[in-house]
Amino acid sequence: MPTISVFYGIWIQMFFRDHAPPHFHVTYAEHKAQINIETLAIIRGSLPRRAQTMVEEWGRQHQTSLMENWELCKQMQAPKKIPPLP
Repeated sequence: MPTISVFYGIWIQMFFRDHAPPHFHVTYAEHKAQINIETLAIIRGSLPRRAQTMVEEWGRQHQTSLMENWELCKQMQAPKKIPPLP
């Protein structure tokens, strides 16, 4: 599973040929979640509120890049790195 960004201990990853809806995976310490790219809502798992807020902000800043990466992963191509949250 390619890692596309890491910030403040939060790891953002995508699977190749993953199931719909378009989403990305987040790992923060022992917490794991899947985040819908379009709505930035958690669709599976959970995160502490502060980590969830940072992931939502990062997602808003990079929604277009996330959708481009989703399409790459569907085609078994490596996704591009996305800058971390400053």
